[in-house]
Amino acid sequence: MILRNTDHLEIAAGVAAATLAAATAVWLVLRKRPTADEVERARRQFLVHSGRLVDGMLLDIQEMEAKDGRTLTLLLFSYRIAGVDYECSQDITAMRDVVDSGYVRAGFPCSVRYQPGNPYNSIFVGEGWTGLRERIPQLPSFDDPDPVDLSHLRPGKG
Repeated sequence: MILRNTDHLEIAAGVAAATLAAATAVWLVLRKRPTADEVERARRQFLVHSGRLVDGMLLDIQEMEAKDGRTLTLLLFSYRIAGVDYECSQDITAMRDVVDSGYVRAGFPCSVRYQPGNPYNSIFVGEGWTGLRERIPQLPSFDDPDPVDLSHLRPGKG
């Protein structure tokens, strides 16, 4: 039988490694995990700060009953990127201070922010930013009865 003489430094390193592994396991079990609302808020902030803009269209406004009894307000929208049409929805229940669903009109254009590598990851309302438009843009109208004014081409008249 061969007995090995272990060094005190090897024993201390083994105990330190075991303690570190145990501390990591305890931290993984007891750490505070983000709630679903915190994850969604972080996703919206990421897209507001780094998402690309594209024109979209509001399709519909739906109010649904959740499993816990709350009423959810969903806005459905569509947009096109590189010839591919996307249809998505966004829950705006928690963002009533940013957008009032009573003023949202289906069929109006909107701006959409999306993640370039993952176009399915998109929003049109976020904290501090909204892609909603209050009304459809109108081209200016002119009251000129003669649309072609040639007076500047006639010499001596003016």
